[in-house]
Amino acid sequence: QVQLVESGGGLVQAGGSLRLSCAASGRTFSSYSVGWFRQAPGKEREFVAAIDWSGGSTYYADSVKGRFTISRDNVKSTLYLQMNSLKPEDTAMYYCAKAKGSSVAVLSTYYDYWGQGTQLTVSS
Repeated sequence: QVQLVESGGGLVQAGGSLRLSCAASGRTFSSYSVGWFRQAPGKEREFVAAIDWSGGSTYYADSVKGRFTISRDNVKSTLYLQMNSLKPEDTAMYYCAKAKGSSVAVLSTYYDYWGQGTQLTVSS
């Protein structure tokens, strides 16, 4: 069993920065890839970024590439998402998720545990 708890969301102006965190419980965090997804009102959940078990491989959605950075600390069992140059279209509920395997994954069906989400609102 894995529990994921996101934090760090809030209200920020366009062009600003924010870092999301996701604290994981359980001893298996370091063995699996993890990712961030987001869901805006009236839209489907979409992939944002993912990182493999070691932190050596990452993958980003085109919409955030060059602005967001995903990282992890396996000692602290924590996942991060550094978000820079934020835009109003980044406004969404952000979820962290644990994958079923150790490789980077984009599809939400590849993830088996999800956090409750943290809200990011970017004002123009």
